Amino acid sequence: MRFTLKDYQADAVGDTLRELASARDFYRSASKRVSSVALTATTGAGKTVMAAAVIEAMFWGSDDFDVVPDEGAVVLWFSDDPALNQQTRYRLEQASDRLRSRLVTVEHPFRYPKLLPGHVYFLNTSKLSRNSLLVRGHDDTNMLDGVQSHPDNVPFTFWDTLRSTIEDDDLTLYTVLDEAHRGMGKRPSDTPTIVKRLINGHRGVPPVPIVWGISATVQRFEAAMTEAEVQSNRVHLGTVQVDPVRIQESGLLKDDIVLDFPAETGDFNTVLLRRGVRKVKALSDAWAAYAAEQGTEPIKPLMVLQVPNKPAADEVASAIDVIRDKWPELESDAIAHVFGDHTVQTFGMHSVPYISPERVQDASYIRVLLAKDAISTGWDCPRAEVMVSFRPAKDETHITQLLGRMIRTPLARRVEGDDLLNSVECILPKFSKATASLVLEKIMGNDLTGGGDTGQRVLVDPQVMTTNSSVPDEVWELFQSLPAETLPRKHANPIKRVTSLAHALAADGLVQDAGKIAHERLHGVLNGLAAQYAKDLAKASEDVMTVVGSTLHGNQRRGTRADGIFREKSDDRAIQDSYRSGARTITPDVARSYIEHLTADADDEDDYRDAYVRVAALAMLPQTRAKLDEEADAISKEWLDEHRVAIKGLPESRQSLYAEITAMSTDPQLISMALPKNRQEETKRAVGDSELLLERRSLHLLSDEEGMFPVGKLNADETEVLDTEMARRGALAWYRNPTGGRDSMSIAYRDSHGEWRTLRPDFLFFVDTEDGVRASIVDPHGHWLPDAAWKLHGMARFAEVYGDQFHRIEAISRIDGKLRVLDFKLAEVREKVLDHSDARFAYDTAAAGY
Repeated sequence: MRFTLKDYQADAVGDTLRELASARDFYRSASKRVSSVALTATTGAGKTVMAAAVIEAMFWGSDDFDVVPDEGAVVLWFSDDPALNQQTRYRLEQASDRLRSRLVTVEHPFRYPKLLPGHVYFLNTSKLSRNSLLVRGHDDTNMLDGVQSHPDNVPFTFWDTLRSTIEDDDLTLYTVLDEAHRGMGKRPSDTPTIVKRLINGHRGVPPVPIVWGISATVQRFEAAMTEAEVQSNRVHLGTVQVDPVRIQESGLLKDDIVLDFPAETGDFNTVLLRRGVRKVKALSDAWAAYAAEQGTEPIKPLMVLQVPNKPAADEVASAIDVIRDKWPELESDAIAHVFGDHTVQTFGMHSVPYISPERVQDASYIRVLLAKDAISTGWDCPRAEVMVSFRPAKDETHITQLLGRMIRTPLARRVEGDDLLNSVECILPKFSKATASLVLEKIMGNDLTGGGDTGQRVLVDPQVMTTNSSVPDEVWELFQSLPAETLPRKHANPIKRVTSLAHALAADGLVQDAGKIAHERLHGVLNGLAAQYAKDLAKASEDVMTVVGSTLHGNQRRGTRADGIFREKSDDRAIQDSYRSGARTITPDVARSYIEHLTADADDEDDYRDAYVRVAALAMLPQTRAKLDEEADAISKEWLDEHRVAIKGLPESRQSLYAEITAMSTDPQLISMALPKNRQEETKRAVGDSELLLERRSLHLLSDEEGMFPVGKLNADETEVLDTEMARRGALAWYRNPTGGRDSMSIAYRDSHGEWRTLRPDFLFFVDTEDGVRASIVDPHGHWLPDAAWKLHGMARFAEVYGDQFHRIEAISRIDGKLRVLDFKLAEVREKVLDHSDARFAYDTAAAGY
């Protein structure tokens, strides 16, 4: 893979591989049952990247996912749109260099009697239509003088190829339904659609063995399979559903979607187009400043201008005039279009060339893109950060879909503490407030975010809050030293983690030869195990050196019976096979370097053979992997602790890398918070046809030019807590904790199902005490909410570990009309909270008045 998978992507790939392996075994069993598996993830989650990783692992095996190659795997990628297939093929090529030569678009003439294993074939609905040359002659509708007519003398149709592939016992066909909800509907005649024929079988063609649906939501896939009428003969084995909260926490998607629209009626196209140009220019400057600070190449943000399906040439020409007038430094080739007619378009004095949608992201010289609605699916462009839409108000669906193409972050990660660089702006001159509210609903619904509290915000006309000069320097210094926790990962690999850390430390000049040092310590573990378990190792070595089999003897009268076992000495091929299996256990990198360690003074081939046998035998000991993981975790902890200060002095991009490496653990890990640079906040609320300014408070870490921060979106309990805390003696500042990013205080907790989640308490307060400036965590959270008890457990555990570093750690809820507080600095409170799974009971037994 060319891309490093995000943690949620790696988990989804592993889970999908397990489901597909079960489907394969199910089909290859005596029952020959056909099945389906689904992978669902919201827009922007990287479904194609995950699919590329799954296919790579199926074709070539994977040590990371402990998967051996499926030598007979064939993938048929099916969608209802040839353009979507081409875009998918392009993105698979981007994601995986190994797949590049294995991707085949099915075209006529197709002269293969069977699909070849280890290949991905792209097919769309029109290729299987009745008049398509690929299938003409399959049924009796294509007869010439009573003989089936095959175009171009191809003696078989694609349906014949499909049947031969499915009937070959050495092949397993995995049929991918891309966006599985599409193309499955019923026709008025109730004749099965092409997709149904493909899934269920058709005129002698058996049903496809395994359907792998890739879709945005579970509901869409289930509805699609229901309409395909496959329940009676196809077993659905499982759905791998990616948690949208984890997607948002990964930083892959932009945090804020900003909507601008006119507050009054009239023609504001030109005015708001100028605003869009100012926005994209400001973002260009912000990215240039960030790149200069980080020593990297700057992102070149793109503005998308969405026009009606039949745009008036003079209106488009006028828009381009406005753009060039407001942006005179724009290069002559910086404007392009993605209209359906792939030719140069002329608008007044302007000639605008065509560019294919999948090329826009990499063509950084393109700064303005003209679009209709043909790009609403199948591609994305992370550097598209401003959209101005001349579409009428009724087209809210198209705008919502287009926004789905623009919500990926340009760096595939969050820029910590910088809301401006983590946002996308949508300017809607032809929209009213009422229609904009419909857009808001769609954006926050399943089509984009998958529902739930993901932390993604939609903001209308926000104001940028920047560093508050009234906050003392001591507060900022303390903020950076506060402990926070990472979200644990289900399938963390300690050896992979320490290897990644070693590479990073060596690259930054913090630990010379870090990789060599780490592997030497792991080799020491293996040497120690060999000495400690010498007898077990000798037996395991003997097993590696011996091939054991059984002899069966058949007799017509007595039938088949066992006739003893045989033993043969392993040859080099058998030893290598045992070594490869062992290398998957202790990881290929460690196995390879340990071989080099053992054969440093090797004299002949026998020494190398003995080394391979030893690695294979060590991997068979049940203690080996656990001890290696333990040592790898110890090395990581030592290095992260030792170089904590040096890492904090690195550029933000490198700090983010170390934070990601730190999080590669099955347990919560300590990280430091990043300083917030700016935040976008709404300052007004619509009330009928007018706007009402939101309440504000002073001394927030980020503020407007007057030193104020809007609090009108806080509920009554949160406002009361804020005012009470800031009225206390010595109060210096406060911080409304954001819902994502490393500038947010984060605490790991387990939910009711035992899954790790992240709690982000509402407030941090900073107070001047006799011991200097101290911070307090205060979290007003309703005790009646379903996650309340589990969050209290997380706060209790966090306070047990890090309580000494805080002035107070408290949870607050309103009980019988009064605010009551749980003080987690008290051991008896922590004990009572952890002993119960009922939040109300915890407050009743351990809470004091607030």
